[in-house]
Amino acid sequence: MNIWNLAIRIIFLSQTILGILGNLSLMFYYLDSYYREHTLKPTDLILMHLMASNALVILSAGVPQTMVVWGLKPFLNDFGCQLLLYIQGFARSVSIGTTCLLSVFQAMTISSRKSCWNDNKVKASKYIDCSISLLWVFYMVIRFIFLMYTFIKMNSKNMTRNRDFGYCSTTGHDEIINSLYTTLVMCPELFFAVLITWSSASMIVILYRHKQRVQNIRSCHGSSRNSPESRATQNILVLVSTFLAFYTLSTILRGCIALLYNPSWWLVYISRLTSLCFPCFGPFVFMRHYSVLSIFSFVWLRKKCSHNFIITM
Repeated sequence: MNIWNLAIRIIFLSQTILGILGNLSLMFYYLDSYYREHTLKPTDLILMHLMASNALVILSAGVPQTMVVWGLKPFLNDFGCQLLLYIQGFARSVSIGTTCLLSVFQAMTISSRKSCWNDNKVKASKYIDCSISLLWVFYMVIRFIFLMYTFIKMNSKNMTRNRDFGYCSTTGHDEIINSLYTTLVMCPELFFAVLITWSSASMIVILYRHKQRVQNIRSCHGSSRNSPESRATQNILVLVSTFLAFYTLSTILRGCIALLYNPSWWLVYISRLTSLCFPCFGPFVFMRHYSVLSIFSFVWLRKKCSHNFIITM
């Protein structure tokens, strides 16, 4: 076996397993928090939906691609292929939109009292549920339109199979579907990327000014630790920066593949790996604050205590 093929197999397998474990662990933590407290902070609610969309991306894209690199031949028919691409598409779009919502909301949260966002902080927290639901519904409807249009055009004799994903192949797109995709998917994603960049830059400026403002106070008290709010904001800032880096790289590689008539196999694999990097490694940004072992040990301890309480009753 070629050593490069073996390396690709191990990388895909490790990335997929780590991504599934990371996203599901944080989702389990937030669900358990909601079960105990019957409420979630707006930031935790956004993160829970972000991990859910990332898990869908990994299950619909990472798992099939891993099966292919390990030698499994195409195993999906036309309907299964289109359905899998539908899940990949709306989950990826929801992940981008949720990341944007997280970044903008956090920038509003840490903004100063003199900022124009100060009056909208309370209003924004009330509309988080509605905004997240709107994201899911909007992209599910948009991708469903593409799905139905593709099924209608599949019966056309002029359509040819020219897109091979390894685990399945599908028909090519025409000018109408490409225009709709650019208008309804690419333009909003570009707008979200601009918002993420702007809000991230705002958070950097706010944190820098806050650090300069309280530096003398901390030196007088002899404490150099950051506040919990600053640490949470820094974690989110690292998360959105990671998203921007991998999203930009993935977009560039996809553009190169689209322009090349016969792209090399390593370019295709690197493009697919980078598109999965943020969904797989994003949860581990927060593992410094919520470790997997502490999550499961805490839940186990809580269940054990409640069980002992029932027995004593």
